[in-house]
Amino acid sequence: MKEAEIRKQYKKKIDEINQHNKLYFEKSSPKISDSQYDKIKKDIFDLEKKYSYLKSASSPSNSLGYTPSKNFVKSKHRVKMLSLSNAFDVEDLENFEKKIFNYLNKKIDIDYSVEPKIDGISASLTYKNGLLVMGTSRGDGTTGEVITENLKTINDIPHKITNKDFPKDIDIRGEVFIEKDDFKKLKNDFANPRNAASGSLRQKNPLETKKIPLNFVAYTYGYFESNKIKKQSDFLISLKKWGFKINEHNKILKTIKDLEIFHKKFENDRFDLKYDVDGLVYKINNLDLQNRLGFTANSPRWAIAHKFSADSAYSIIKDINIQVGRTGALTPVARIKPVNIGGVVVSNATLHNEDEIIRKDIRLGDTVKVERAGDVIPHVVLVDLKKREKGSKKFIFPNNCPSCGSETIKEFNKTTKKYDAVRRCTNEGYDCEKIAIEKIKHFISKDAMNIDGLGKKVVENFWDLNLIRFPQDIYNLDYNKISNLEGWGDLSVSNLKYSIDQSKKVSLDKFLYAIGIRHIGIENAKLLAEHVKSIKNFINLVNKDKFNEFLDIDGIGETQINSLKTFFENKLNYKIIEKLSSILNISDLKLNKDGKLLNNTFMFTGKLSNISRAEAKSLIEENSGSVVSSVNKKLKYLIIGEKPTNRKVQQAKELGIKIISQKEWLNLLN
Repeated sequence: MKEAEIRKQYKKKIDEINQHNKLYFEKSSPKISDSQYDKIKKDIFDLEKKYSYLKSASSPSNSLGYTPSKNFVKSKHRVKMLSLSNAFDVEDLENFEKKIFNYLNKKIDIDYSVEPKIDGISASLTYKNGLLVMGTSRGDGTTGEVITENLKTINDIPHKITNKDFPKDIDIRGEVFIEKDDFKKLKNDFANPRNAASGSLRQKNPLETKKIPLNFVAYTYGYFESNKIKKQSDFLISLKKWGFKINEHNKILKTIKDLEIFHKKFENDRFDLKYDVDGLVYKINNLDLQNRLGFTANSPRWAIAHKFSADSAYSIIKDINIQVGRTGALTPVARIKPVNIGGVVVSNATLHNEDEIIRKDIRLGDTVKVERAGDVIPHVVLVDLKKREKGSKKFIFPNNCPSCGSETIKEFNKTTKKYDAVRRCTNEGYDCEKIAIEKIKHFISKDAMNIDGLGKKVVENFWDLNLIRFPQDIYNLDYNKISNLEGWGDLSVSNLKYSIDQSKKVSLDKFLYAIGIRHIGIENAKLLAEHVKSIKNFINLVNKDKFNEFLDIDGIGETQINSLKTFFENKLNYKIIEKLSSILNISDLKLNKDGKLLNNTFMFTGKLSNISRAEAKSLIEENSGSVVSSVNKKLKYLIIGEKPTNRKVQQAKELGIKIISQKEWLNLLN
């Protein structure tokens, strides 16, 4: 699959899931089922796992939920409410466990706490001195909506806990849900039980919420003052003792094989439950080990959700369209005869890329098996050759971009020594209409400039009306003209203007991500921002063609450097950055200034003992230090492990860099 094509497919998936986030969480008007929504994430995560260059701030791997509604007071979670990564098969579980062993740098025996993943809405309950003082929704994972009075209407939630060993200050977390029989009385008002739970909790009047038979099951904690509990299973026992309901199917299992067997049995038995479940959650039972493993940007390393099987159906391909993404990737999409898959009518299915079309020999008119496995646009699994019409012809992928007519190419990957599967438009600037539109959509996305009200459809509409051609045009919109457009009233125009004005103040890392340089995702944008310190320095380095200076940044390699060079070889891109920097207030990235390793730089050589490079790097960054990838004058400490590289040690000696052992480094951290 060609990279450009992959990127386009990936971007489209991100746009779709964020659109459904908005429909579900902000509008309380979902258009798809919960199982379909959850499966949207599978294709996204599969793509991110398979292609390391795929990064989107709007991805569910970075975004944790939805922006809290303006209708409710907001509250920042004391400990983030992160989402879980998903597993769909045994291989995913094996990779999950392998990552744990790699992070710990050793193989250990693991006990897993297993619990059903109830199809409901996450909520957090704050108790102080035994009293329920606040209840919040998950929101975007960092900030939630305060819905205390609504949550208090649920009989399963204690308002006061007098148990002597109940913590003085704790956030209890769990799931709000509606049982199947109760939902039957509400099915005319809501699409499914989860939507009913969400809509009920977001009523402005708690008396309306009280009319809905909501349930609550507790399963974990957020903030926990003076926690002395050592196991997740022990915490669940404590929850029950304190008066909370826990799931009756919770249990402890040891091996991946045990998890697989239990999952298969539970998937068959789940329809007999009183409530909907969409999978099982596996957590490392040892809480000390959980703390050591910590979190990625959006999910814990010590837990995973094992989802149930995808739904599928057969349909006929009526047409194949080629879509062009932000980085020029060409993605084929099959337009199929509408078919009901798991209660949802599907009319589009992704074909991934040219190689997939060739491998599966997909043709117009074919009868194909379509699986709804993680995307609003599901994918074609196979062709039913027995039903193929005589005289059908192979689908020929275009050699020219369907948007601008530029040549399309498959790039050669020096690492794999193979050509990429994705075919890509060679236009690097804003001359290709489809690429330009997708670049602007990326620019305004939630994890980039976060311009609420300027969504995908609005960008397309404004483009057609010639209101937008470049990102800087957003800050010079004709609001009088917009107010005369259908669907735009004074309030919506005012909200749009407010959102655009608010976006003028942006951190350097978000800006570098927003401009949409290929291979520069959220994390790489942060690395660049930490290195250059200011937008002025960044522009100066680009102007003087000093891209190789970025090679000193650990995590930035030749792929990113070449991408930066290619991006700025197009002079229009450079002018756009200059123009935006004059319009926006781009602030430096705020770094932790309180750590023990502040202003110190480190580099590792040799194998570390009982700790992986990833965990060691994380410890340094958590304590305000930084890790570099080469020996140079900026390096302060070279940390020596087992069998270090002699060349690096010699270079450090010549430059007068302090050479320390792993033990000496750990002593710096106490």
